[in-house]
Amino acid sequence: QVQLVESGGGLVQAGGSLRLSCAASGHTFSSYVMGWFRQAPGKEREFVAVISGSGGSTTYADSMKGRFTISRDNAKNTVYLQMNSLKPEDTAVYYCAAGSMYASKYDLYDYWGQGTEVTVSS
Repeated sequence: QVQLVESGGGLVQAGGSLRLSCAASGHTFSSYVMGWFRQAPGKEREFVAVISGSGGSTTYADSMKGRFTISRDNAKNTVYLQMNSLKPEDTAVYYCAAGSMYASKYDLYDYWGQGTEVTVSS
């Protein structure tokens, strides 16, 4: 079992930045692929980024490339999402997820955090 707790969300003006964190329990964090997803009101959950267990591979959704950066610190059992140049359309609840497959499909992840809300004002 892995427990995930996100933090770092909040209200930010368009063009601003936020860094989300996701702290994981357990002793096998480095064995998990970690993903970030988001869900805006009335919309489906959307892939944001994924990082391999070692941190050597990352993939982003097209709309996040160049603005968001996913990283992880396996010594701290934490994955991060640095979000720059935020836009109002980035407003959503952001979730981190852990799984065994390097994937962008949310149903391939086994463990989920409770989410952290990000609101970008125009």
